[in-house]
This record gives sequence, C-alpha cells and structure tokens, in this order.
Amino acid sequence: MADWQFIQTDEEFATLIATLLTVDQYALDTEFHGERTYFPSLALVQIGWKGGIALVDPLSVDISPLAEVLRGPGVAILHAAVHDLSILERACSAIPTTIFDTQLAAGFLGLSTPSLAALCDQYMGVRLQKGDRLTDWRRRPLTAGQEAYAASDVRHLIELRAIISDKLDQQGRLQWATEECTELLQRDRSPQDPNTAWWRLKECRSLKGTSRGVAQELAAWRERQAIAVDRPPRFVLPDLAVATMAQRAPTTIAELSELRGVEAGQVKGRAGEDILAAVQRGAALAAEQVNLPPVGDTDRESRPGVALATAWIAQLSRHHAIDAALLATRSDVLAFVRGESGSRLSSGWRHDLVGAPVQQLVSGGAALAFDETTGDLVLEERSRQEIPLALPKPRSRQR
Repeated sequence: MADWQFIQTDEEFATLIATLLTVDQYALDTEFHGERTYFPSLALVQIGWKGGIALVDPLSVDISPLAEVLRGPGVAILHAAVHDLSILERACSAIPTTIFDTQLAAGFLGLSTPSLAALCDQYMGVRLQKGDRLTDWRRRPLTAGQEAYAASDVRHLIELRAIISDKLDQQGRLQWATEECTELLQRDRSPQDPNTAWWRLKECRSLKGTSRGVAQELAAWRERQAIAVDRPPRFVLPDLAVATMAQRAPTTIAELSELRGVEAGQVKGRAGEDILAAVQRGAALAAEQVNLPPVGDTDRESRPGVALATAWIAQLSRHHAIDAALLATRSDVLAFVRGESGSRLSSGWRHDLVGAPVQQLVSGGAALAFDETTGDLVLEERSRQEIPLALPKPRSRQR
C-alpha cells in the first residue's frame, strides 16, 4: 500500500499546510514542463516530513497557500534547487526563508553536481528506482509508478541532509555550505530582460552597425510577446527569422514573408505590423542606445594571471576535495582581478582560501611551481630570480 497522500482538494491541502507549519524541516521537490510555455508549467509538488509524504496536484489545487509554509521558520530541503525556486516563486509568490540544497552542499565534500540517486547510493546505500525522465507529469491520473517515483524524490532528503551536515561539520565546512545556500536564495530569478534578449541569438552575435539595433528591438518585441502569450520565444518567431530580419531590415509585409525562417502565419495581421515597427525602431537607434553583450574576457595584460589562477584553483579543488565551481568560477576570478565590487572572492571564506592567494599570484608576489614528487601545482613565494632564456642558434645547412 502506498505510504503517501495524493492531494487533489483545497481542504486536504489546508490540512497539510497546518501540519507543515508545526515541523522544523521538510523536503520539497517539483515536477514541471517547459517545452511549450515561456514559464515552466508546474505539474506536481512533492513534500516530505518526518510524519509522511504528500503529492500535491497543482492542476486541481490552489497551490498559493504553500507560501505560508515557505515563509515560515522551517528549513526546506531540496536537491538542485535552482529551477524549483523559480517555479515556487511564480506559483506561490514566495520562496523558502531557509533552504538546504543537498546537491550544492555535497559539492563541499568534493562531489561535482551529483544526482540525488548518486547521493542516496553513496551515503545511505539506497538505490532509487529509475523513472522515465520524459514522462508526462500533467496527464491525469498519474500511474502508480509515476507516484512512487515522485515520492522517492523527497523520501530520503531529510536523512540525507543530516548525513551531509554531519560530514561537513566534521570538516569545518558546514557554515560554508549554509552561506552558499543563503546566497542561492538571493540570486536574481527575474525573466530575461527583453532589451538584452538578442544576446542569446547565435546568429546575431556577428552583426554590425544598424543591424544590431534591429536585432535588439526585434528580440525585445519577441520576448514581450512570448511572455504575454506564455509561449517559448521561438514559437513567436524563430531565431533564424530574427537574424534574417536584422540583416535585411524589411519595410513591407511582402518583404517579410519572403525572408528565410519566416512562416506566413507569424507575420499576418497585427503581428506583421508590430514586427515592421520593431525593425523601424531598431534601425533608428543610435549606437549608444544598443545594449552590447558584455565582453567575456579581461584586458590582455591580465589574461596570463587569470589563467594561472584558474589552474591553481583546479589544484586547490582536488587538494581540499571541494567542487571547483564552488571555490571560484573563471567569472569569479575575472571579477576579482578587475576589482569589481561584490566579487565573491573579496570577502568571507572564499577570500581567505582563494582570494588572498590569487591576489598574491596576479600581483607578482607568488608563483606556481610543479612538484615533481606529487605532480601537483604548488603556490610558492616568488624568488624573483628569472631563468635566462635564449633562442637556439640556427643550425648551419649541411650540403
């Protein structure tokens, strides 16, 4: 017999909310689809606590009262929480006050983005049943197999949190993981800025002159239209059509219809008029009104230092058994070298472990050496004794 509830009425959900408000921690997961909508479509909410498991059907239940639990003092335990947070924020206008992300926390034990199944197997000796990742979670009724798979996503999270927390505490890293989970809650989850949507289009990256302005206005119109009708932007207008229009700057519906990537139905009536208006606005933009993509690299003089720092961080990751992406990404190093405010390497444990040594490296106070015994890169105080380099003498030709 199933050991979970399948909740399909507001009354049952209200009872569950009352129960969850009394617990100090609860496991949380969501199932969703995003293939045919702009915003991911919530299909199921799984919640576990020490007293049971509930599968909540958002297709028949108003999910918004969950906000009271999310804003409460209980710790929400999730695995790979990024997408779940965005979905919960849209569905409930709230995210948890405190979370523990088991995937993120496991990174501080040297595991790089492990799956929930891998963690359950490694730390608990539990083999989670395999599910169909392409299953249709919006179809009703759900099969017994679907429900069992969904329940397994929250069944072990509370115990897993305790195991990972204990291991992190023993290594003095629990506070690091806690801070990282807090930072995850503070990230910007707002939709794409329409005025920078054209940055995502590969075909538009090489555009020059007024074509950039046209691409910006067309992509912005497409993004706003996609949000309004809740459809993926490519359903409103394909990427290829945006790039072609940016290059050709059509002025009539007839010209629009003849362009590569454009389907007749996409430029009929009001849509065609709006597209032509966007083209006209884009062509009239001054160069300073075009939002250009950020430069992906630092100045040429700093590149060697950044490359050395990145190599050393990879070594540090192996030495301390911490996921390198948690120590510092290349973007983190770039921001730190540039002296950008708010750089993750400028404060806290990252500054002590990574930032301060990187500063020594890029400023010339330290150097990297190769340890022939261990095969590791070692950060050493710089001797400033350069090895003289000389070009080899050209060999004389033999006749």
